[in-house]
Amino acid sequence: MANPTSSGRIVIEIDPEQKRELYSTLALSGSTLKDWFIRSAAEYCAERRQLSLFNYNSRDAGAQYETAPDVGLVPRGSPSSGSHLLDRVPQLGLKKSLTIVSMFSGCGGMDIGFTGGFEFMGRSYPQLPFSIVWSNDNNRAACKTYTHNLGHDIACGDVWDFIDELPDEADVLIGGFPCQDISINGKRAGINGPRTGLYRAMVEGVKRIRPKVFVAENVKGLLIGDNREALAQVLSDFGSLGYAVGYKLYRVADYGVPQMRERVIIVGTSSEVNPFTPPEPERSSSEWITAEEAISDLETVQENRDLNHIWSRANPSPEQGNRRLAADRPAHTIRAECHGNIQFHYSLPRRISMREAARIQSFPDSFVFQSGLRETERQVGNAVPPVFAWHVACSVLRCFQRSPSKHVA
Repeated sequence: MANPTSSGRIVIEIDPEQKRELYSTLALSGSTLKDWFIRSAAEYCAERRQLSLFNYNSRDAGAQYETAPDVGLVPRGSPSSGSHLLDRVPQLGLKKSLTIVSMFSGCGGMDIGFTGGFEFMGRSYPQLPFSIVWSNDNNRAACKTYTHNLGHDIACGDVWDFIDELPDEADVLIGGFPCQDISINGKRAGINGPRTGLYRAMVEGVKRIRPKVFVAENVKGLLIGDNREALAQVLSDFGSLGYAVGYKLYRVADYGVPQMRERVIIVGTSSEVNPFTPPEPERSSSEWITAEEAISDLETVQENRDLNHIWSRANPSPEQGNRRLAADRPAHTIRAECHGNIQFHYSLPRRISMREAARIQSFPDSFVFQSGLRETERQVGNAVPPVFAWHVACSVLRCFQRSPSKHVA
């Protein structure tokens, strides 16, 4: 807790373990506590200001997003039959499924969320009327996992090599374009870096297919510092195609994911459908799913490669991240690269397993990763949490609801 004093000083009370971890990390980086606090506070304030603004209008003022209030809270740790979730699925009366093209699909986290029909922590997430007709990723291990769990083929290789194979049309285009060059944890080469610059392939996909809605996921680093120029460029490139484009920063813990991950979702809608309205949070901070609630049943389970319940033997150290889960809070963000980002179990003397990491990312236990430890770490960390993606998908469905002036078959 931080308490301002009359002298202008700020007193911060933290527990001893957090204090030791903080000072060890600062010693390695060469920063002082004062420098770190001022820099972090400035970035936090800038980020929060961005949350309340949407100052890019590609078509009309209807593209602006407002922060939605907490509604429909579910008691923490209490399984639900899914009836509450069913209320979130708009009834469209479609004669056929809406088609999806998925780019930068990874292992399929966003794709599972958009199709639905899975269970997580005792809750059933209803199947949604989406059908994936084409998908792509350049990581062979991720493609193998995708095919095993999604049950259909994926174009595996560089997206530009397959750009001419894109379907002529689709209702929705989704994807999490690579973000390492603008991630807070990456080397930050910027929007023109070799990885982040791949967003232009998604722009090209939208240009060719002309979907009624597109959804792009990326890191919150887009909202911080110089990266805001990168965000403006991304929005401009998509908006130049005639779409109303908006963005919002989401905290996935608000949607039933046991993790403090924050991600930017960019959505564009054509004039053929209703404007996009962001999904309302399902939980307040007092209702967040904790790390213990998410993975405590795995504490006594022995290592099992078939279930991805495996972990490395790294020892706690500042160089390895030295972060331990707190049992009574959602987990830290699960990241793609293990070095410097290791998370240790809240009560056991080991790293969390890949099955535990997958739980924290809201993957159903039936989802099995078809790769070794390092590749599985990468797939889990890069994925969009399926439960969060499901909520976004429900909001995308509302874009297709009939209105007197719009009739979508």
